[in-house]
Amino acid sequence: MSRFARSPLFRRIAAASLGLMLLAGPAVVRADDFWQLNNKAEAYKNAGRSDLAAPIWIELMQRSAAAGDWSTAAIYAGRLNEYYDRIRDYETAVRFYELENEYWLKDGKDWGAVDLERANQIRTTVELYASAAEDEELLERHTPSGELAKFEPAYGLYLGIYSEQDPDMGNFFARSESIYGKKHAIYLAYSTYGQPFPARYANNAREAGGALQIAWQPLGGLDEVEDGAYLREWARRAKASGIPIFLRFAGEMNGNWTPWADTPKRYIEKFRTVARVMKEEAPNVAMVWSPGDVPRYSMAAYYPGDEYVDWVGVSLYTEPYSNGDPQHNMKATAPIERLDELYSLYASRKPVMLSETAVSFHTYANGEDHTDYALLNLQRLYEVMPLKYPRLKAITYFNVDQQMTESKNNYRLRDNPAMMELYKNIIRDPYYLTTVKTGAKPDNKRAYRGADIPFGQSTRLIPYVRIPDVIIGMLEYVLNGITVAVQTEPPFRLELQAGDVPEGSVMELRVYNKAGERVAQKAFGLSSRVSVEIDGVLQTFEQYPVLVDGTTLTPLRAIFERMGAKVEWDEKTSTATGRKGDTVVRLTIGQRTAYVNGKPVQLDQEARLVNGYTMAPARFVGEAFGGLVSWDGETRTVRIDTD
Repeated sequence: MSRFARSPLFRRIAAASLGLMLLAGPAVVRADDFWQLNNKAEAYKNAGRSDLAAPIWIELMQRSAAAGDWSTAAIYAGRLNEYYDRIRDYETAVRFYELENEYWLKDGKDWGAVDLERANQIRTTVELYASAAEDEELLERHTPSGELAKFEPAYGLYLGIYSEQDPDMGNFFARSESIYGKKHAIYLAYSTYGQPFPARYANNAREAGGALQIAWQPLGGLDEVEDGAYLREWARRAKASGIPIFLRFAGEMNGNWTPWADTPKRYIEKFRTVARVMKEEAPNVAMVWSPGDVPRYSMAAYYPGDEYVDWVGVSLYTEPYSNGDPQHNMKATAPIERLDELYSLYASRKPVMLSETAVSFHTYANGEDHTDYALLNLQRLYEVMPLKYPRLKAITYFNVDQQMTESKNNYRLRDNPAMMELYKNIIRDPYYLTTVKTGAKPDNKRAYRGADIPFGQSTRLIPYVRIPDVIIGMLEYVLNGITVAVQTEPPFRLELQAGDVPEGSVMELRVYNKAGERVAQKAFGLSSRVSVEIDGVLQTFEQYPVLVDGTTLTPLRAIFERMGAKVEWDEKTSTATGRKGDTVVRLTIGQRTAYVNGKPVQLDQEARLVNGYTMAPARFVGEAFGGLVSWDGETRTVRIDTD
């Protein structure tokens, strides 16, 4: 990739700047031995012994940082990251890239953005996520603000697509299910400010049962945007469409490539004007503020304010070469961390969408196929990003072949059978939503979180792996010392039943490059828990069942009440009493004898308090009021049938 901070010109400028800084005033580190150490390190470097120069650079960097001379510290950090990157000591190189960025920021400059990018390219990452049934922790993870925004799902991801340039689908959105095996929730249309409301697109979206994202572009600049007859009429037409509309007004405003590029103050004024009118005239419109992910550190100045923004979006493309130029290699850059800046700034307050995104599998500049790279990053885009960033709740795929544009990339799924098959495979998961509605959830009420939290019945494990070699040759899953799966291509994921995973298990991921070398490995604690179904309905509890000496203890009050019994608690005697019809069940903490209508019943384990909840053997709890109890060892599920 092309990186100004790594160019010979930059190095000459940095060396000259360093010399000037060392001769500057008292605010800069100036000790004679500092200059002598610098010259000594340079001599080592020129002699081809950067290994001897590195410890000196570290000392000079640390002394500069301690004195608050951030620019000098950044220059030495740059020398160190270049050296460790060159000798393929990537872990150390990442540390110095991050330090260089930190020092430049403290010096008031954004020159370290390329350093963060390079750090992410060579960083080895092994993470593991697991599907789980809905509970309070999961809901809170997906909506940290505690309040859903307009059209925000409780969890899950809205599928979106731009299909106008796809010959199979065009703007006939109702064809989505026949092509992809599933409807999409959002269809993207572009519209020019000053032109009528795009009613035809809205009608097609309504016929498909979907919503419309409108990228509304003031091609004549921001001067034309004002609260007047045109804007009001447009808003009323939007309301009349009767469908949810995500209005992305003047996106990518932080770049200089759009006709509406202007000062932050002017942009904010116009965005607020549009937002106020939509709020008054079109309650079915959600305002989407959507900067570009580049240039770095530029977006925050353009934010219109929480009152005017419903969703925060970003345009984000994954391409092997920057702007289609093979001289600027970007294959080591994944889509994942590029969301960090926007997500950290806004996700605590607003839901996030990828307003438009795509992965290139072919570059026309050199006629090269990039299917391996594209498959890896398509899975990262759809299966990893929403897990790593749980308030990412909509992705719209830009399904276009850009052969004739500056980009010269092909993103169009139909043109690559492997890409199309993987996309269809991924979106089959109910996590990918097809209907826009505030509070929407997947039909199976399952989402994802870290694999360290015990799961019930079954789980899907999804790893996020990246290595400096880029392409993963093989991923080996080792459960409690036994290899249970080996995968050599996406989708990288593994389905497990609870019975496969005893409590206290360990899952180790072993990562190999294309040459067959093991380049990374990481172990994760993995446990399942006992689940309970009553008449076929999976139950959720504040305190889940526990296993004690081979006996499953379940929460007595919760199960009794769901079976229709009333429960009383006597604090003095630590006794729980359940009543249903003519049946009275009495049980005391610490005793192995319970009573049903006065008759003693021996328990496999004594009742006990766990985190303040009365727990008793599952079979007794399920049978006390006439239920039939069975055990499914494959999914570790207690099934109670009351019919």
